[in-house]
Amino acid sequence: MFVHLHNHSEYSFLDGVSRIDILVDTACKLQFDALALTDHGNLCGAFEFYQTCKKNGLKPILGCEVYVEGEKGDNFHLTILAKNKEGWRNLCILSSRSWKDNFYYKPRVKKEWLKNYSEGLIVLSGCLASELAGYVLNEQFDKADLLIEFYRTTFKDDFYLELQPHKIEAQQTFNEFLKDRAKLLGIPLVLTNDSHYPDKHYQLAQEVLMCISTRKTLDDPTRLRHENLELHLKSAEEMMATCQTDEELEAFKNTSLISSKVSLNFQQMNPIMPKFSTEKSSEDILKELSEQGFRKKILEKVSTEDISKYRKRLEFELQQITKLGFRDYFLVVADFINWAKANGIPVGPGRGSVAGSLVAYLLGITELDPLKYNLFFERFLNPDRVSLPDIDVDFCQEKRDLVIDYVKSKYGEDKVAGIATFGTLKARAAIKDVGRVLGYSFAELERIAQLIPAPRQGFDYSLRESMELEPKLKQAQEKHQQLFDVALKLEGLVRHSSKHAAGVVICGEPIEEIVPVMVDKDGQVITQFSMYHLEFFGVIKFDFLGLETLTFLEAVKNLIKARRGLSLELEKIKLDDPATYSLLASGDTLGVFQLESSGIRDMLKRLKPSCFEDLIALLALYRPGPLESKMAERYILRKNKKEDVVYLHEEMKEILESTYGIII
Repeated sequence: MFVHLHNHSEYSFLDGVSRIDILVDTACKLQFDALALTDHGNLCGAFEFYQTCKKNGLKPILGCEVYVEGEKGDNFHLTILAKNKEGWRNLCILSSRSWKDNFYYKPRVKKEWLKNYSEGLIVLSGCLASELAGYVLNEQFDKADLLIEFYRTTFKDDFYLELQPHKIEAQQTFNEFLKDRAKLLGIPLVLTNDSHYPDKHYQLAQEVLMCISTRKTLDDPTRLRHENLELHLKSAEEMMATCQTDEELEAFKNTSLISSKVSLNFQQMNPIMPKFSTEKSSEDILKELSEQGFRKKILEKVSTEDISKYRKRLEFELQQITKLGFRDYFLVVADFINWAKANGIPVGPGRGSVAGSLVAYLLGITELDPLKYNLFFERFLNPDRVSLPDIDVDFCQEKRDLVIDYVKSKYGEDKVAGIATFGTLKARAAIKDVGRVLGYSFAELERIAQLIPAPRQGFDYSLRESMELEPKLKQAQEKHQQLFDVALKLEGLVRHSSKHAAGVVICGEPIEEIVPVMVDKDGQVITQFSMYHLEFFGVIKFDFLGLETLTFLEAVKNLIKARRGLSLELEKIKLDDPATYSLLASGDTLGVFQLESSGIRDMLKRLKPSCFEDLIALLALYRPGPLESKMAERYILRKNKKEDVVYLHEEMKEILESTYGIII
C-alpha cells in the first residue's frame, strides 16, 4: 500500500494547479489508498478535501504545511498531520493562532505552541524550506541536532525525518544527513514528494500559474521556476523507483505506517448555540418575552374573537422552536436587534420566510403581523424538514459594525467571527491572465475574452461551455491551442479569499477549537471554511446585512425633523395611501428598496399596484421562474381585468382569490 503524504491544492491561493476534485480523481486512478492535503499556512480546503475523498472511497489525511517562527523572527516550513479529533482540534488552534497572534508576512506558529498542542499530531521534518534544512545546508549541525531533539521530545513516535526524491544537490545533501541521524537516533524516515499539480501534463500550467501570482511573463529570466522538479502526484511505482537503498525503501513503506495511525472521522454536529443567559433558562426567557410582546402587539390591537387564533399560533410556534432546539437562536437575534433599536441604529422590518413567525414578530425581530397576511410559520421552520433558521437582518450600513461589536462584547471575541468566501478564476480572467503570461497583446486577449457569453441570471459559463455555445470561440481555440489548454487547466482555481458581506458566526464555544479561523486584509477574524461547510460542524451563521436604504431613510427622517419639526415613525406609516400607489404605478422608484431595476419598474407600470398585497405579489413574481413561465404576465392581465380569473379547482378559490387564481 502506498499513501501520498504531501500535496498542495487549490486553497493555497494560486500556489498549486490541483483542484480538489481533479486531485482526488487522479489519486483514485493511481489506486492510492489514502491521500494527505497539506496546504501552505491554511486549512481552507481541508473539509472539502475530506468530503471528496470519502465520496470516492479514499482515506483523507488532513494536515497543513505551517510556517514555524525561527530564532530570528523568520519562518520555515513544517508538515503537520492530524491523527484524530484531538489532533484536528489542535491543528485548528495552531493554524488559527498563527493568523491571529503571530502574523508577519505569513501566519507563523511559535514553537511553544507546538509543545502545548502536540497531542494527536504527526510531524514531518519538512522540505528544503524547513528550519532543519537551513541548519544542515549551512553546516550548523549542533543547531540541527538540538532542533531534532526538540521535535522528537515533543512528538515522540509521531515525529518523522522527511526524505524527498528531488534531483537537486541541496536535497541530496539534506537527505544524507537525515539518513545518518535516523540511523544514529532511531527516528523513522518517511518518503514524500512535493506535489503542486496532478500529473506531468500540468507542468506548463504550473509555470504559468506562478507567473500570474508574481506578475511575470513566461519569457522573463527572473521569474520563479520549477521546471527541473517533478512536482506531480507520483504513482507508487514512480516513488519506489527513486529508492536506491534499504533505508529509502523503508521510508517509502512508512507512508502506510503513518496512514494506519490516522483515524479521523467527522460526524454531523448539532448546532452549538451561543448561550443567551446563564441566570435563567432560555425556555423561561422566551416565554416571558413572547408574553410581553403578546400583550403589547396582540391584546391591545386585535379583536377579542381573534385572540384565541393568535394564542393557538403562539403555543404551536413555541412548541416547535423548543422541539428543534432553537430557543437561544431567537433570543440572540432578538437581543441584538432590540439593542440596535435602543441605541438609535436603524433596523429593517424583516424580510424572507421569518416574516411567517409570530414569535419573531412578538420579540421585535420583525415588524409584520404574519396572521394578518396569512403567512405560514412552516415556511420558516418546518419540523418535517429540519434545517437551521435563517434570518436576514438589515441594519443601517454605517452602523452595522456597532451591532457586531456589541455581539462580540456579549458572547466573547473568541466566539464571534466573519465568514470566508473564495473567489475563483473565471473563464474570462483565465484567458486574460494566461494570455498575458504567454505574451499576447491586450487587444487580442480582449477580443477573445469578449466571445465568452455574459453570465445569465448570476450563472457564469465555463470556458468549455462557452466554446460549445459560441462557434467563434471554438475557432479561436483551434488557432491558440496553448492559450486555451493552459486556461482550461487553471479555470476554477481559488484565486483569493475575502469576507462574506453579511454572514457572521456566533458560537457557544471558542470557534478556533471547532473550525480554523484566519485574519482578512482589514484585520478581522474570519473562518477558514466557507458558509457551506460551517453548518456541518454546528457553527451557526447569522446575517447582518448593511443596507444603504436604511441609512438614507434615517437621513430623511432627520431632515424632516430639522426642517419641519415632525418626528416621523416609519413603522406607523399607513399602507393604504393612494398617492403612494400612484407614484409606484408610474415606475418612478429609483431609490426604493427592491424596486429599482428597469425590469421591475416596467412591471410596476403594467401591474399598477393599488394595495399592499399587490406589492407582495409583485416581489414574489419578479423572479426567474414566474417570469419565464409567464405567470407574472398572467397575474398582470387578470389584475387589470384583461383575462378571466380561472382556478385549477373550485376548492382552491378561497386560497387563490386574492392572487387572481395564480399560485404564488
